[in-house]
Amino acid sequence: MLSQLREFFERNLNPPREAEGSDEHAVHLATAALLFEMARQDETVRPEELDVVADAVQRKFELPKAETEELMALAAEEVRESTDYYQFTSLINERFSPEQKVRVVEHLWEVAWADGRVDRYEEHMVRKIAELLYVPHKDFIAAKLRTAGNQ
Repeated sequence: MLSQLREFFERNLNPPREAEGSDEHAVHLATAALLFEMARQDETVRPEELDVVADAVQRKFELPKAETEELMALAAEEVRESTDYYQFTSLINERFSPEQKVRVVEHLWEVAWADGRVDRYEEHMVRKIAELLYVPHKDFIAAKLRTAGNQ
């Protein structure tokens, strides 16, 4: 099973340029991995955090429930295997517009707020990812305020 996952990641995270579908899937996986990593930032991964991650992924990429579940499992494995955020943020930087990057930051805030509070490690991660995605500070703050208002 683990070897199959590794093969999948190698195929989809570094796809040939002519493979359109795998390019799109790699971006989905990168985004889901960042959101999943956000759920792991505080002491405990809570079910409500994972629900927010799954909901955000499903809404953002308009995926059916079964594909969302598969993507979540792959993202979780990818996060466990990764050593940094660059492999995820570089894909997002290449393919997302500035507005889409802000939306990713909003999703990160939604996951951080899922348990009713934002831990200092969660805030640090959102700030770090926003910087890696070149999201301006004013947009980072605006995304935080928008999601905090939904609590």
